[in-house]
Amino acid sequence: MAGDRRGWRVCLLGGAVFAVCMTGTTLPTPLYPLYQQKFGFSELTVTVVYAAYAFAVIGVLLLAGNASDAVGRRPVLLWGLGCAAASAVCFLCATGLGWLYAGRVLSGLSAGLFTGAATAYVMESAPPGGTARATFVATAVNMGGLGCGPLLAGILAEYAPWPLYLPFAVHLALVACSTAVLLRLPETVAERRPLSTVRPQRPGVPPPVRPVFGPAATASFVGFALFGVFTAVSPAFLAEYLDVTDHAVSGLVVALAFFSSTGGQLAAGHVGTVRALPLGCAGLFVGLALLAGALHWDLLSLVVLSAVTGGLGQGLAFRGALSAVSGASPPDRRAAVISTLFVVAYLGISVPVIGVGLLTGPMGLEGAGLVFIACMGVLVVASTGYLLRRPVPAGT
Repeated sequence: MAGDRRGWRVCLLGGAVFAVCMTGTTLPTPLYPLYQQKFGFSELTVTVVYAAYAFAVIGVLLLAGNASDAVGRRPVLLWGLGCAAASAVCFLCATGLGWLYAGRVLSGLSAGLFTGAATAYVMESAPPGGTARATFVATAVNMGGLGCGPLLAGILAEYAPWPLYLPFAVHLALVACSTAVLLRLPETVAERRPLSTVRPQRPGVPPPVRPVFGPAATASFVGFALFGVFTAVSPAFLAEYLDVTDHAVSGLVVALAFFSSTGGQLAAGHVGTVRALPLGCAGLFVGLALLAGALHWDLLSLVVLSAVTGGLGQGLAFRGALSAVSGASPPDRRAAVISTLFVVAYLGISVPVIGVGLLTGPMGLEGAGLVFIACMGVLVVASTGYLLRRPVPAGT
């Protein structure tokens, strides 16, 4: 019993460190309009600054995603916290656009290092028989941390002084506390190897997995694309079309999407993989439709409903996709297949968001958003149709 309590304490402390790191990756979200005013850049630049984060995550996943298997979880997590601290310093020192790019790239490096290593650490720290609960802890603190970033920054920017500095100073303090906690936590990798043994992971999808991977990856792409648009451009839309200049409100809207995703992932564990993917796709479609209505009629209520519904759909679809792809993969190729799924998901965060930024100039934010919704709607309908014709096998 004492061992179980100690195991859960380590698991939850590791989860708290994970949440702190992920909080920093979304911290600038409600602050982009303030940076636009200060540095005078366009909506396209906002989306490119945002997407720099996703490209950095993809690079780490491909080049060093398995580093913690060799050198241990804690060293990789400490590197991740170092990148998170450096990112906060970049934003604190920001006197031009270059600092924002540097801050977002460092933030992406921290997230890329944490995504695999922290998830593995939380799961490995759990007592025997607690794997399922630890898996939910890992996914919940991941999405919960992402949701806390815009909420924390929005509240501080609206109700406290120094809106472009205080959020990052607070996060820097949280990173320092997390480092102190991590140094006292045990290592979970028993046999460690030199860093020189780490090799880049080559994405791949074996032929038996492809029938499952196609719709799963499509649903993941759409879900992350919806999150990307919410995170990158929703504060500008709220301010420009709905006259919502309260940073706390814009931060809360984005946070709702991430918190709802956690609820969707919890629900996926109850409905099962077979139903989670098509139900998640349905939720994503409804979320996209509500967002289209919000853009057309300029209604805040529809933006909120879109965040909640789309977040639930994303959580259902992504956990269903991860379970289906993992279950269908041969054990010796599973890590490579899951890495490929994450690469597709993070491409969803970056490429469509840049597309929205490119279209904003000639079409305006509303028109660009409707084009994005139409494209994502076609993808999610195609994925749903495929899943209804060929459901994911119950054994995955």
